[in-house]
Amino acid sequence: MDISIIIVNWNVKELLYRCLQSIFIFARDINYEIIVVDNFSTDGSVQMLNDLSFAHQNLQVIFNQENAGFARANNQGLKIAQGKYVLFMNPDMEMVENTPRILFHFLEARPGVAACTAQLQYSDGHRQPNIKCDPTFWSQLWLLYKLHHLWQPPFFKKYLAKNFEYAHEQEAEQVMGAFIFIRREIMKKIGGWSEDYFIWWEDIDLCKRLRDLGEKIIYTPATRIIHYEGRSFAQQLSFMKQKRFNRGLLTYFKKYHSRPAWFFLRLASFDSLTLAWFAQLFRFKPKTQSRL
Repeated sequence: MDISIIIVNWNVKELLYRCLQSIFIFARDINYEIIVVDNFSTDGSVQMLNDLSFAHQNLQVIFNQENAGFARANNQGLKIAQGKYVLFMNPDMEMVENTPRILFHFLEARPGVAACTAQLQYSDGHRQPNIKCDPTFWSQLWLLYKLHHLWQPPFFKKYLAKNFEYAHEQEAEQVMGAFIFIRREIMKKIGGWSEDYFIWWEDIDLCKRLRDLGEKIIYTPATRIIHYEGRSFAQQLSFMKQKRFNRGLLTYFKKYHSRPAWFFLRLASFDSLTLAWFAQLFRFKPKTQSRL
């Protein structure tokens, strides 16, 4: 088996169907399997997946009886994956070319690279920034107080990797967890995704653990994928999304940063929840980080 494609689904039936059909259409001349982990969807995803699994022998489905979160569900798929490489991708994505084969040969030619990601595009064709630098205390404090909507100082622009040249292949510190192509043996070596996180920040943690082992993560413009971005998470209100984000942020800083940094961010997190509550009350929809 060359590639295991793992997709975690939660109530995005139509987008998941388009995602799977694009894989069936474009993935050619490569030995692959698809593993969908459904996090207790109630939108008809279960029946659709059952029907597709009868028609496609290389599609396996794990049906959870609860929403296990992103990290744990990905690990469920990883546990049964047989591929030399694993492609973790979101269900709100659509292939437009033979991306699995392109990335397979990309890493086959680069034995010193552990993982890579590719170009992500919005449905209107504009590029989606999917690279950032490691989070710092000041960048996250700025983010919690939503000050980036008013002004983005140099340290915040650095965090967002505003100077990243997406036209060129290069090493990256942090790649979006929506689309990561990685060697399965290395993923097993680091113990998979950290289940300290439910959703958000698990990709940042993954990239840090890879680089702490001296592994390289590469961005390549060799192939592109359409990303409809955040359709599962858009089903939750601002307060709950902020709560999930804060939980991940504090978990990460407790693991990798100083106790004072964690403490002050914890204090700021209470203020951020108040701001999120007002945003929800007045139906204000802030931009995602990739659209800043």
